[in-house]
Amino acid sequence: MSEWTFGVEEEFILVDADTGRLAAQAAAVRRGADAGGSDEQLQEELTRFQVETASPVCTTAEELTHHLARLRGRLADSARELNLWLLATGTAVFPEPWPPPLAGKDRYHLIAERYGGLVDTLCGCHVHVAIPDAEFGIRLSNHLRPWLPLLLALSANSPFSRGQDSGHASWRHVSWARWPSAGPPPFFDSPAHYDASVSALLRAGAALDRKMVYWDIRLSEAQPTLEVRVCDVAATVEEAVLLGVLVRALAQAASHDIEAGVAAPRIPHEVLRAALWRAARDGLGGHCPDPESGSLLPVSAVLRRALRRLRPFLSANGELELVERLTEHLFTVGGGAQRQRQAMARRGEPMDVVELLARQTTVSSLLDSPS
Repeated sequence: MSEWTFGVEEEFILVDADTGRLAAQAAAVRRGADAGGSDEQLQEELTRFQVETASPVCTTAEELTHHLARLRGRLADSARELNLWLLATGTAVFPEPWPPPLAGKDRYHLIAERYGGLVDTLCGCHVHVAIPDAEFGIRLSNHLRPWLPLLLALSANSPFSRGQDSGHASWRHVSWARWPSAGPPPFFDSPAHYDASVSALLRAGAALDRKMVYWDIRLSEAQPTLEVRVCDVAATVEEAVLLGVLVRALAQAASHDIEAGVAAPRIPHEVLRAALWRAARDGLGGHCPDPESGSLLPVSAVLRRALRRLRPFLSANGELELVERLTEHLFTVGGGAQRQRQAMARRGEPMDVVELLARQTTVSSLLDSPS
């Protein structure tokens, strides 16, 4: 492909600024943040505790940074007018009401009716990369599957659930994996295989429609992109940009392998699922399987190997220095889950975690973020 465009969707939760408890005011916050004709999108999510953003199609990291910072800022400013905070975290820190209040779409109410207790307030980051057609997208998906655990470990930002430490760096991933249409995608032999798998989910009732195919990598139903959905929402703008540029570079490297006739590794589904669990438990400070050897290594070592592989693509994109700077600092200050736990450890006060999250969400640079 001549031009690798990409974009990022982010989901956030809203909390009362005085109590830190979830606030069901998503519609009001979206209205207050509406920018009229802007190509930046504010979208409805499943519960009224959540808001979602979608960047325009981007070509550079600088472009993506600008749009994500603006989107977060618009929502955070609107939330403050209502005495609310916008939080970039995969799960709520305090216990949430049950059942959660749903957004207005009839489809959301039908989902809740059919899937019951699976409905939860979970926030992810979805990276889209442009593809020429479904066949290429499926081949790309096969090559990207082994890298899912590393992306999850890098983004893990949800250690707390129901007011307790879950014992996992990404409890969002563990909770999301309960959905019958979620988890790592199968290894697909063709577009027909992909469509047959989707049809099987629909026949079983595991998905209401094609938009409910929740695999960690999927073909977008709305636009000509491949969507990588494995990540927690990033704590800061620059961490979100880091995920975006890494996914694009991984896609470029995979495309190079496809053109060279290199076969994608046929990692068994159960092996990949176990690797994702390990990444969700450990997060940035732990271990995950190396995509090339399968050996369990520190996440830092797996990332260094990935950056060696991606170096020519990041350099061509003008993003190598940015990625090296951000990853070095991230390992210094800790990942999102580590920073949440550090905030809790100081006094044992969940509100300290909420305040940290509120500050981080709109910080202009990871290098300036509170540690």
